[in-house]
Amino acid sequence: MTHFKHLKKAIQLIAIVMVALSCKDQDQTTIVSDSENVADHPKLMLTSKSVDDIKSALGSVPLFDKSLERAKQEVDAAMAEGIQVPIPKDMAGGYTHTQHKKNYATLQKAGALFQITGDTKYAAFTRDVLLAYAKMYKSLPRHPQERSYARGKIFWQCLNDANWLVYMSQAYDGIRGWITEEERQTLDNELFRPFADFLSVETPQFFNRVHNHSTWGTVAVGMIGLVINDDELVDRALYGIKDDGIDSEALDNDGGTIKREGQKTGFLANLDEPFSPDGYYTEGPYYQRYAMYPFLAFAQALETKKPELKIFEYNGGVLIKAVDALLNLTDADGEFFPLNDGQKGMSYQTASLVSAVDIAYYYGNQDPRLLSVALQQDNVQLDATGLAVAQGIHQGKAQPFIKESMLLRDGAKGDEGGVAILRANYEGGTMALVMKNAAHGLSHGHFDKLSYSLYEDGEEVLQDYGLARFVNVEQKNGGGYLKENTSWAKQTIAHNTLVQDENSHYKGIFKESSKHHPEITTFETSDPNIQVVSAVEANAYPGTEFTRTMMMVTLDHHKKPLLLDILNVTSDGNHKYDLPLYYKGQVVATNLDLNTPPQLSPLGTKAGYQHIWKEATGIPSTENTQFTWLDNKKFYSATVLTEGKDQFIFGRVGASDPEFNLRRDPMLIHRRNNMKDGLFVQVIESHGTYNPVTEKAENAYAAVQNIKSLASPQGYTALELTLQNKDRYIVIVVDSAFAKAQHKLELSNNTYTWKGTYYFKQLKN
Repeated sequence: MTHFKHLKKAIQLIAIVMVALSCKDQDQTTIVSDSENVADHPKLMLTSKSVDDIKSALGSVPLFDKSLERAKQEVDAAMAEGIQVPIPKDMAGGYTHTQHKKNYATLQKAGALFQITGDTKYAAFTRDVLLAYAKMYKSLPRHPQERSYARGKIFWQCLNDANWLVYMSQAYDGIRGWITEEERQTLDNELFRPFADFLSVETPQFFNRVHNHSTWGTVAVGMIGLVINDDELVDRALYGIKDDGIDSEALDNDGGTIKREGQKTGFLANLDEPFSPDGYYTEGPYYQRYAMYPFLAFAQALETKKPELKIFEYNGGVLIKAVDALLNLTDADGEFFPLNDGQKGMSYQTASLVSAVDIAYYYGNQDPRLLSVALQQDNVQLDATGLAVAQGIHQGKAQPFIKESMLLRDGAKGDEGGVAILRANYEGGTMALVMKNAAHGLSHGHFDKLSYSLYEDGEEVLQDYGLARFVNVEQKNGGGYLKENTSWAKQTIAHNTLVQDENSHYKGIFKESSKHHPEITTFETSDPNIQVVSAVEANAYPGTEFTRTMMMVTLDHHKKPLLLDILNVTSDGNHKYDLPLYYKGQVVATNLDLNTPPQLSPLGTKAGYQHIWKEATGIPSTENTQFTWLDNKKFYSATVLTEGKDQFIFGRVGASDPEFNLRRDPMLIHRRNNMKDGLFVQVIESHGTYNPVTEKAENAYAAVQNIKSLASPQGYTALELTLQNKDRYIVIVVDSAFAKAQHKLELSNNTYTWKGTYYFKQLKN
């Protein structure tokens, strides 16, 4: 037996030597390691079976063929420029930053192209670029830009380094079975393992937390662990580092807590905590969009390599739900609502959503609505998921993705408020109200409880400012967050919600805001003509509670719905209150007598007020103030219930901003001084058009004539709404403490009975 063992080893050794000698032309032959079966590559996004399926389908699935050709053109163009692996020095948007981003995006595609086309030029280019990185990485210090709480090496922050590794893991997976054993050892031990250690054990404050940063970090470590068969790296990715030494008081660059006492860590913890049962991601849709790629890419790889985890069933199948939630958090044009830190214009055309749609379709229930989104994206992943989507489209299975009114709960248990979306479809258009009644949203959250924004046909009518940042624009703070993101964009006055005594909610303190959330008391959309959401905020200001009820109501003989905004305030003392309205466009008319100062001055000194120019003021002379503006060739009006001591302020963003970091957006602020308990009511309407070619204005006047507050018992708010055509409506809102099933109320010699938290009905004239 011993003789045969020695003979067998000798034969194996001879075979290895013969293979090595025959592989001088590396572009033609695969070398098999004696320590690892590399024939199982690729094994992340692509597998040998999916590669065979793709090859057999080429030429018969138009969208996949188009996506493949687009990838070829992109990679071929990059290859023509030669290998460029510069020493890192720039912030976001600079040459080195941009080149390294381009490298990882290119190589990910190159690895897939090699597998699908068999053209070894893609494998050779990928190998050579990775070896250049390995040569550089051995002596690379942390990035010279000392801006991040977790500095990277290739990029100024570990977050981008993690992006690099997530994509490069896929590139390496595509060629690992093709390169020599020596090259594998070099890349494994001089690049990828040190890179994984750097992102995790050497930078635990980045890796060991619950945040989109650590999602990228854990996925990067886990993906490369799967590629190089390193179970320790995969376990580290899934469950985090046990002893990380992170100070419980440590903060990131956005002022967010890095780790709280007893917090779980790792990829699975990031699937548990930030997502609600509805798939809402607490940081908001902009960062949910950003995090979905690593979440789903790693899930796809785990489904292949560790199917026993049943990752797509984990936490109630939250990953598939999250894709649906994210697609619904968009306007009519597919652009994400800019809740919390969010850049306007980001849409589901982004590459991360192409992947999300493909993976959700393949591993979900093959929802045909996703195919219509993929049609708009006009691109698919170069793997089995992209092939399945392209085939489904080619077979005519696509169905419209109709966005409906919905409540997306926040919090791991769905008990931390949520985001309410009311949608109305009318002939020729759509309207959408987005009311944010959610938890703070980790370090990217804003201090804007019970705020809202309004959209018509995909255009902002009443806006949320979003973030203050020029992403990847080097001239603007290296592409990073501007200081005005903290001094303005996060502050309460920058949103359409109530401000007390010129202080932000929770005094702008992250830890305090993170302890609380609003309570949603009503969400009713069963009648598309009367949709209602109501929420209570009891902790933003000590001793003060405010309840906001928003109703999207479509009336007879009116094409477009009205938006009723009813905000009740109760407090244990007198305060100054501001309720801003962030309209867009040009002022057309108002019944206020305006006083314009000869010189502009900031409205205040802190909490965002220092960034508002005070352009004009007005004191109302009637119980209703009306304001009309023109935007996107449409007329809009706000009719506001007012009192004699009220004040209105026309303001504009841009004060105390010498570098012009902020947009010069207008606002109208409804101010009340020395108020203990009070009621703010406004009705918003879209009501006409202006044609600059014919110079004709149609329906340029508001339909609402008057809002009247009716005397009512404690716990009830009653209003009478009168239109220009003399139609009248009664609106009654019930305080949550009095929201019994059955109500009976005497108002103006009329008796009203109903069940539930609100009443709305047309009155007889």
